[in-house]
Amino acid sequence: MITYYKDRDVLITSDRVRIAGHEWALDDLAQVWHRRGRRLWGKVAGRGALALAMLVPVGLGAIGVLLALALRSSAGMTVALAGGGILVGLIALPLADVLLERVDRSYDRGSRNLEIWARVRGADVLLLATDNRQRFGQIYRALQRALEGGPIIR
Repeated sequence: MITYYKDRDVLITSDRVRIAGHEWALDDLAQVWHRRGRRLWGKVAGRGALALAMLVPVGLGAIGVLLALALRSSAGMTVALAGGGILVGLIALPLADVLLERVDRSYDRGSRNLEIWARVRGADVLLLATDNRQRFGQIYRALQRALEGGPIIR
C-alpha cells in the first residue's frame, strides 16, 4: 500500500481514501473533480480592513508633516508637528509588518471555498471543502496520483 497524502483529517493511499471520518475504496470513485465555491465577502472585507489599518497611521503621520509645513507657526511648533508625524509613521512600521503578514496569510487561505467532489456508486459526493488553497492542491494532486496509480512525489 502506498500513502500519497496524510494529515489528521485526510488519508489517501493506493487503495483507500479517508476524509473527515468517511472512507471509500479507491475503486468506488468513478469520477473526481473540483469546484470553486461562492466568494466569501467577509474575508474580502477583512483584507480591506487590514489594508485600512495599515494606512491610517501612515496617513496621520503624513498629515502631521504636511500641517507642520503648511502652518505658519513658530519653529518649535513646526518641529513638534513634523517630528510627531514622523514618529507616528515610524511607530506604524512594526504594525504594518504584522498586518502585511496577516494579509499574506489571507491570500493563502483565499476568499472562496474549494471543493473536491466524486461520483461514488452513481451519486455525487462532496469529499472535501476547504479555504486553504495549498492544502487543497496537495490533497487533489495526491488523489489524482492515487487514481492514476502514479509515483509518490515528495
